[in-house]
Amino acid sequence: MKKQVTSYVLVKNQFPSETTFKAYRDIPYEVKLASRLFLDEITYTFNKQRLEEQINDALDTGDVQSFNELSQQYGKYVK
Repeated sequence: MKKQVTSYVLVKNQFPSETTFKAYRDIPYEVKLASRLFLDEITYTFNKQRLEEQINDALDTGDVQSFNELSQQYGKYVK
């Protein structure tokens, strides 16, 4: 995996010369991985709960077509 680096360039304007400072900020791989896994888990849980609510609403209203479509989508979360 290619290392991603964020760089900042600080320029101090002084007459007659210009001085440039470069600063680099690198986020550790472990922090990136943990944040990615956390966001994935949150979106997975949210989407699963939303589908469960929609399936329950379809059952309450008796909408068979909507129930079948939502059940197929929900099957991907159960596997």
